[in-house]
Amino acid sequence: MSKLYVVGTPIGNLGDMTYRAIETLKSVDFIAAEDTRVSAKLLNYFDIKKPLVSYHEHNHKYSGENIIRRIVSGETCAVITDAGMPCISDPGEDLVRLCAENGIPTEVVPGPSALISALAVSGLDTSRFSFEGFPSTAKRSRYEMFAYAALDTRTLIFYEAPHKLVATLKDMLKFFGDRKVTLCRELTKIHEEVIRTTLSEAQELYDDDKKQPRGEYVIIVEGAKQSEEPVTEETALEQVKALVAKGMRAADACREIAKATGLSKSELYSMLLAEKE
Repeated sequence: MSKLYVVGTPIGNLGDMTYRAIETLKSVDFIAAEDTRVSAKLLNYFDIKKPLVSYHEHNHKYSGENIIRRIVSGETCAVITDAGMPCISDPGEDLVRLCAENGIPTEVVPGPSALISALAVSGLDTSRFSFEGFPSTAKRSRYEMFAYAALDTRTLIFYEAPHKLVATLKDMLKFFGDRKVTLCRELTKIHEEVIRTTLSEAQELYDDDKKQPRGEYVIIVEGAKQSEEPVTEETALEQVKALVAKGMRAADACREIAKATGLSKSELYSMLLAEKE
């Protein structure tokens, strides 16, 4: 029966490849891969000889339609990413959505996940957490994300590229304050590193080229302290003013603080304007 298999692959150590994942990749008609060159090395290692089709963020709309047509015609497909679980901060989620819309069955073959692996060794609270993915590079969206996340009491998990790490740590320190943070890189690989520190110390660690960021990072940040008292309008207004001082538009700051506190955006905006008069 035609079907899409969502198959997890190792995030670094090939020894983490599951027997079921290998058998599934050997059984399908073709494999959709984020980078066919990277995936070819994995398949060759396990002697898996199946046709590869490219499926990534730049071609997923066109390629996804072709994949769906092939599955509808009776073929089976497995979608994999360069490392870890497909569909997590990955265009594979669109392929699963297309399958759902076209009545195509999907089956998951679970494997390693960088975010869960990093959380497990972070030393921070694992009972409740929020995965935020990659911070936006657009200033407005980025500040809105951090402003809202700053009030979240759950442990926060982010992905980040090495060349953006320093800027992200600086923004996190501005919005979150000096919280505990765990930086994980190259998990399961030879140069695996887990750094448990604070945001201020992490920023200093990478400042002035003391330590060069290398590899993809998972950043786990301590959540906001749980407040026993409800947030007052006065306290919320101070939070709005703090965001405005960091460059966020007044209306956007009021909206984000209103969403996080349950207070009225219009009332916060009115209070902010009244202070300026």
